[in-house]
Amino acid sequence: DPLVQSGGGTVQFGGSLRLPCAASGFTFSMYAMAWVRQAPGEGLEWISSIDMSGGTTNYADSVKGRFTISRDNAKNTLYLQMDSLKPDDTAVYYCARHPRGFIVRPGTTPKTWEYDYWGQGTQVTVSA
Repeated sequence: DPLVQSGGGTVQFGGSLRLPCAASGFTFSMYAMAWVRQAPGEGLEWISSIDMSGGTTNYADSVKGRFTISRDNAKNTLYLQMDSLKPDDTAVYYCARHPRGFIVRPGTTPKTWEYDYWGQGTQVTVSA
């Protein structure tokens, strides 16, 4: 599997979690990456993207100021640091790869077809 996720679990309201996503089988540093989540009974919601170098990031309004996306190209790993978690953040979280050449533009939301590989997903539950 090109993207393997770990982490996740149950955390109390206001708590923090960090989700790693380990990449393999491709040149990680040549692709922009993203995090997407799916709450129970809901569709997919893009929450953040990061460019190849990590210098440009983009966030959905729902997580801006609370979540931080980052990457370590030397370790081929993408991260999502989640702070000030709320019950509304309860969802399955997926890391995803953007297609080669994708440009991260702050203030824009990627289209549904602008992902070409997905992690297996990890459950995050925030208790009130």
